[in-house]
Amino acid sequence: MVSFFVVVIGVGWVFSYVWGNAAILYGAVFLSIAMNIGSYWYSHKIVLAVSGAHKADERQFQELHRVVENLSITAGLPKPAVYIMNDPAPNAFATGRNKEHAVVAVTTGLLSVLEKNELEGVLAHELSHIGNRDMLVSTIAVTLVGFITLLSDFFLRSMFWGGGNDRDNRMGLIITIAGIVLAIAAPLIATLIRLAVSRKREFLADASGVLLTRYPEGLANALRKISAYAAPMRRANHATAHLFIADPFGLSAHAVPQGIARGLNALFMTHPPAEERIRALVG
Repeated sequence: MVSFFVVVIGVGWVFSYVWGNAAILYGAVFLSIAMNIGSYWYSHKIVLAVSGAHKADERQFQELHRVVENLSITAGLPKPAVYIMNDPAPNAFATGRNKEHAVVAVTTGLLSVLEKNELEGVLAHELSHIGNRDMLVSTIAVTLVGFITLLSDFFLRSMFWGGGNDRDNRMGLIITIAGIVLAIAAPLIATLIRLAVSRKREFLADASGVLLTRYPEGLANALRKISAYAAPMRRANHATAHLFIADPFGLSAHAVPQGIARGLNALFMTHPPAEERIRALVG
């Protein structure tokens, strides 16, 4: 949280200096606070609405509720709310601001293709996200990316329309150039940071999940089946893609470019390649 506000104040100060308008800095700080509070309290409702998820009826999805409850007891967590997405693509995600207000959502496709021990592996993975507080980390990262992108877009548009603060001194010129560079580079850097955080937390949730089930092959087999389904989800969204156990756009399958192309592609992936996750689990 401290890092978030330091970055916001720094970016806001550069832009306000370039334009000679302190209101930009005040507006940046106010907007960041509003976005942070809003994303903290309402992020799970937004994610559920975007994903088209609805509550899973306890009678219709009795086995699903039973597995979630048993794993929650094992993990020492309150049972999260259980949601369903009507989608043939096998996938799942967890959201919520803390363990007391957590949600686990799975697709109908996931329930149809996985066996019980594989489903347990996936749900244990999602419960590990809750226990590891990954949802809060992801929310802060998304807020940071969104805010910096907004500021940068505003700055570039203003420069295009001939705004800015006319400064004759050399320092003013340097700050102006720095502001332009920052406006162009900041969204890219922030996005890479968010994606890198997401990938690291996926490996951690895999490891934590199999500690709950004591059966690494369950999650490994589930990942094989999930990654084999290359079609995107019906309501795939870039803003929430990192929350799912696998890329909702079907990009985490086996076909990954080689060489330099593979490295560049990996930078922008929301999830580690499925084969790497499986290799870590079975190893």
